[in-house]
Amino acid sequence: METKNNIKSLILTLMLGVIVTGCSRSVADDRPEPADPSQIEVVGELEADLTSPPMVPPPVVKRPAKKLIVNMEVLEKEMEMTDGVKYIYWTFGGSVPGSFIRTRVGDEVEFHLKNHPDNKLPHNIDLHAVTGPGGGATSSFVAPGHETQFSFKVLNEGLYVYHCATAPVGMHIANGMYGLILVEPAGGLPPVDKEYYIMQGDFYTKGEYGKRGLQPFDMNKAIDEKADYVVFNGSVGALTGDKAITANVGETVRLFVGNGGPNLVSSFHVIGEIFDKVHIEGGDLINENVQTTLIPAGGAAIVEFKVDVPGTFILVDHSIFRAFNKGALAMLNVKGEENKVIYSGTEQTGIYEHEGGGAQEMPTSEASEKPEELASSVKEQIEFGKQVYSRTCLACHQANGEGIAEAFPPLAKSDYLNADVNRAIDIVLHGKSGKLVVNGKEYNSVMTKQVLSDDEVANVLTYVYNSWGNSGKVVSPEMVRSARHVN
Repeated sequence: METKNNIKSLILTLMLGVIVTGCSRSVADDRPEPADPSQIEVVGELEADLTSPPMVPPPVVKRPAKKLIVNMEVLEKEMEMTDGVKYIYWTFGGSVPGSFIRTRVGDEVEFHLKNHPDNKLPHNIDLHAVTGPGGGATSSFVAPGHETQFSFKVLNEGLYVYHCATAPVGMHIANGMYGLILVEPAGGLPPVDKEYYIMQGDFYTKGEYGKRGLQPFDMNKAIDEKADYVVFNGSVGALTGDKAITANVGETVRLFVGNGGPNLVSSFHVIGEIFDKVHIEGGDLINENVQTTLIPAGGAAIVEFKVDVPGTFILVDHSIFRAFNKGALAMLNVKGEENKVIYSGTEQTGIYEHEGGGAQEMPTSEASEKPEELASSVKEQIEFGKQVYSRTCLACHQANGEGIAEAFPPLAKSDYLNADVNRAIDIVLHGKSGKLVVNGKEYNSVMTKQVLSDDEVANVLTYVYNSWGNSGKVVSPEMVRSARHVN
């Protein structure tokens, strides 16, 4: 009997201990966190969910501060800058920008930086969210085939840039070594429907914009701040067409926007939208009803807006030649019902397209040439011509040559084009303004003079003549040279 009573007493004591422990934990969980972030206690351990752009990890919501394990690998890899142009990018996590890191204030981050054994250079990482020497750079220098580890306490809320800081620092950043780390407040950011990760960067290549082949980095251009490409998410068209970001009418969109630089300030703008809120430079200060926000090199901003009508909204650096001629252009595709009270719905699709790096001038009698790789066959002419078309002609005449109604005439099955090849050459060389009739419809606009070499003119016209149901003519460089001589 005594034994049974002892057992009952033991069970009761254990149950009471569990209840007391549970109550004490509940009380501890409800206590406000210390005002000093360095004193916030961590509860457990979590491996960070890292995402490639334009995606971001899930919000932290109300999770407690944790020991956050970040595993990041540096990869040097060849990727495409634009059609026909390759570049050796240096990356954090295999993408430009690097993997998105999402934390909350009070987290203790244990950072593991790995340098892939196939890489050729040492690297490190400077996180602007780190309070400590070099933002972690002094503790993270790592050679190929090695791994380094350091830790830091997350003290300041905001959206921060990280980048490589190995000498020469500018070269490492210019080759794509930058990304964003978000530090959310306790309890997380207010919920929204869609979140995306976008980062601008300027690139400097030995060849001019659109020069085919593998292009090396040009240090002299970088020092002079003469960028060949200014792009979102590492390449021309990274966020256009099938790769555009998306939303539905009525949804709130939050963009985490960074600027890796290394040189140029971004004038970030969404054509057809007003930012309801902007976290200026990624910090606490919030501005409202903003049209364009400045993002310095090595800085960031959080922008939020509600989409009220459907359509394609164009994201640009409003230093506008960068957008239409150097690549700083992205798309947000919004689906849903029209609201004609807000917007009539009248559309002229395709007017906001990337125009490429081809220089253009108003019609004059002057001629100008630039060197270009020579095509050795009609097949190569068509291939090279398509690349010239995509960076020079596509904005007005569209990807399939249909033109834009009442503005730019079609090239597809064009009676005007197919009737006279010499006239077509002359228009490309010298431009044209005024009225003309194409396929029975009148157009009255300006075709600017294209500053292209004889080979480029021959290639692009051969491509056009061999596309979209046209005559199949082949234009030679000699024909173009002859037309230049006549004029």
